[in-house]
Amino acid sequence: MERSRIAVAGASGLIGSALVRSLVADGHEVVRLVRRPARGADEVRWDPQGQYVDTTGLIGCDAVVNLAGAGVGDHRWTDAYRRTMRDSRVLGTAALAEAVAALGTPPRVFVGGSAIGFYGDTGERAVDEDAPPGDGFLPSLCVEWEEAAAPAQEAGVRTVFARTGLVVAREGGAWGRLFPLFRAGLGGRMGDGRQYWSFIALHDEVAALRHLIDTESLSGPVNLTAPHPLTNREITAAMGRVLHRPTLFPVPAPVLRTVLGEMAGDVLGSARVVPRRLLESGFSFAFPGIEDAVRAAL
Repeated sequence: MERSRIAVAGASGLIGSALVRSLVADGHEVVRLVRRPARGADEVRWDPQGQYVDTTGLIGCDAVVNLAGAGVGDHRWTDAYRRTMRDSRVLGTAALAEAVAALGTPPRVFVGGSAIGFYGDTGERAVDEDAPPGDGFLPSLCVEWEEAAAPAQEAGVRTVFARTGLVVAREGGAWGRLFPLFRAGLGGRMGDGRQYWSFIALHDEVAALRHLIDTESLSGPVNLTAPHPLTNREITAAMGRVLHRPTLFPVPAPVLRTVLGEMAGDVLGSARVVPRRLLESGFSFAFPGIEDAVRAAL
């Protein structure tokens, strides 16, 4: 990719910060969207809730990447937090898409964050980007999230939705919570362990996002998951092998529902998602297997 000017919302998050480090290391100019007053030319003030973006800071950007959103696993899903999750994604995406559409010379690509939660519980059925949305809160949230990017699409900007799976990383996300448990020898399958988890190494997540930015043929939804989803039972066994720890403590489904509330459905549900469009576009995974991904995170 030629040296570019790229705006990133959510630049302080797990994926956003890794993406920014990768882009800067390769000599690209990164503009971070911040909620406070900008402190330099590499920052742009925005207010997702108020749907405000200082568009002057986006002038000259070749790409805009939106990874902002309240953490899915940070709180119990009360009515108030569900609103927070929705507004942080839908309103923020709408604000950025409208800002992009308003530019005299818009960027060549808008990459909007999304998630494999779009598909809901797929059981043992493998799904790709052609599958319809599932039922429930997360699928409906993902539908709204992607629809909010309509102003950018209508302005003729190539728009891609990065439907990200479970990111294998030590620094945060689901695996950021799993690693300490498994290191302590307290890891185990969740529920019956037969539910599929579609994972992706953080390194591959960043590489895939850069691939979306640079691949002109890609638009619409693209699944960012490793090629071969595994069951929770298989992932639990792999974690034990890599960390050399026992995995003797299964967490019963009723306990998860008591502790996590509605979010337990996401943990116990099965998402067997495959990255068909990513593979067809020529993307190559550095860490396609779960043991490779876990070792990379460590």
